[in-house]
Amino acid sequence: MTVTVAIVGRPNVGKSTLFNRLVGRRIALVDDTPGVTRDRREAEGRIGDLRFKVLDTAGYEDKTDGSLEDRMRQQTEIAIRDADVILFMIDAKAGVTPLDERFAQVLRRAGKDVHLIGNKAEGKSAEPGLLEAYNLGFGEPVALSAEHGQGLADLHAIVSKAVDAAAEKAQAEAPSLDVMPEVDVDLPEDDGSTEDGPVKRWDPKRHLNVAIIGRPNAGKSTLINRMVGEERLLTGPEAGITRDSILVPWEYEGRTINLVDTAGMRRKARIEQKLEKLAVSDSLRSIQYAEVVVLLLDAQIPFEKQDLTLADLVEREGRAMVIAVNKWDTIEDKNAKLAELREQCERYLPQLKGIPLVTISGLQGRNIDKLMQAIFAIERKWNSHVSTARLNRWLSGMTESHPPPAVSGRRLKLRYMTQAKIRPPSFILFASRPEVLPNTYQRYLINGLRDAFDMPGTPIRLWVRGGKNPFDKSEK
Repeated sequence: MTVTVAIVGRPNVGKSTLFNRLVGRRIALVDDTPGVTRDRREAEGRIGDLRFKVLDTAGYEDKTDGSLEDRMRQQTEIAIRDADVILFMIDAKAGVTPLDERFAQVLRRAGKDVHLIGNKAEGKSAEPGLLEAYNLGFGEPVALSAEHGQGLADLHAIVSKAVDAAAEKAQAEAPSLDVMPEVDVDLPEDDGSTEDGPVKRWDPKRHLNVAIIGRPNAGKSTLINRMVGEERLLTGPEAGITRDSILVPWEYEGRTINLVDTAGMRRKARIEQKLEKLAVSDSLRSIQYAEVVVLLLDAQIPFEKQDLTLADLVEREGRAMVIAVNKWDTIEDKNAKLAELREQCERYLPQLKGIPLVTISGLQGRNIDKLMQAIFAIERKWNSHVSTARLNRWLSGMTESHPPPAVSGRRLKLRYMTQAKIRPPSFILFASRPEVLPNTYQRYLINGLRDAFDMPGTPIRLWVRGGKNPFDKSEK
């Protein structure tokens, strides 16, 4: 049983700094500006030999007026409900504030295992605040410096006690082992290796990382909430609510899908605030770690310049991509609009010819199954592997129907082709003079690969190298 540790407190006390310290990576945005964190974020934390789930939460604001701060407070209360251990953090240098006192009342009503953490306690200036913290009624505060890693031994003792308690509870609730069930295990007779080496096969059971990207207010968080069936992410009419890239695990048809919500990305010229720059950088990193990227468009204003820029970025990163047109419920003439969207897609994204396009409504939950089927289909194509023999038979037919051009009076020879890797499909073409093979002919070959081997909408890499065909004895 995994122990869940939630870090809570008012804004700007250092919750995200401690979260990053426990996780061992800078995955949560940290800035001096209060209220940077808005959604609750979860990851695996560690202190020495201990492993546990840690939750970062938004700064607690005592508001119930339906505002953004109110919705952030609700997300924090959900984290409190789900946690086994709560680390109630205050700023030891600032002392106990009225908001700390009101938050303490909320935690006492929750009935959870609460431990008071006095952060920023690396100097003597923090001693008065630590003494004042006794008045909150949670016993002796733990003096901590999340920035410098001081006080982690005390946190180890707190979490270790919770882990031991969880283990005892699990042992007490465990079923009898007097009768062990039989388990059938089928072992493969071979690994599928061929003369070309081991064949990498697509595994439909492994987890899949899916990043949802788009312009601000396209409906990314709303879509993920509808997919997972709960208000997991903060949503609202305000643009730019999401700042951190939040990973949300989701079980779909027996497979774990890691949905990553990202901050809306505007044109670079419009990004002025430091926090927005940090959020966009976090979104770009999410694209790099994703396997499939869903580009979410607004049905009312699709294919804006920024949408095309994002699509080009995903293609250059070599990620599989699906275009999802959101807010489809607001369109009246759906047939005409769909035909227009498909024409625009082919015209604006020729480098991703045949890319899947799905119309959805994140608010109403329409066509989510179609979106998932498109994601699985493009993932399979992204993992495509073509044997060397098939590739060279295809290459022979392509050169016969349209030979490479002559450069400086000398005809180019395309000698041999093989696939170097998958994810994305990447091919090496050996030519007599690779440096002069025109880009237009390379695009001809890439489009031919898509058509011949069923890889529409998939990024394809083609590297041209010099050298002879190693299997052609007449050239030796």
